[in-house]
Amino acid sequence: MVDQFIRQVSKKTWYRWSFYVNIILFFIIAISLFFLILDSYEAGKIAQRGGGDMLSQQWLYIGRDIAFLSISFALVFFQFFRNLLVIIRRSL
Repeated sequence: MVDQFIRQVSKKTWYRWSFYVNIILFFIIAISLFFLILDSYEAGKIAQRGGGDMLSQQWLYIGRDIAFLSISFALVFFQFFRNLLVIIRRSL
């Protein structure tokens, strides 16, 4: 059933969905960068005061931000290189 749906979707619809997914990914990247900067700043302030448990919590937040960034960037680069490969194949 899913295979039939995928075959029926036109290229124009796929390109539109890809465009929207890329916009969402760029928003996720922007938000993750913002939170990474905020959490890093807070971790620096806490480390300067000598907080133990709070610093560990901030490191977890920083790890969360890095995970979101790396997954988002991986998807963006995957789509970029896949589209580049399609363009190269069409021009050869």
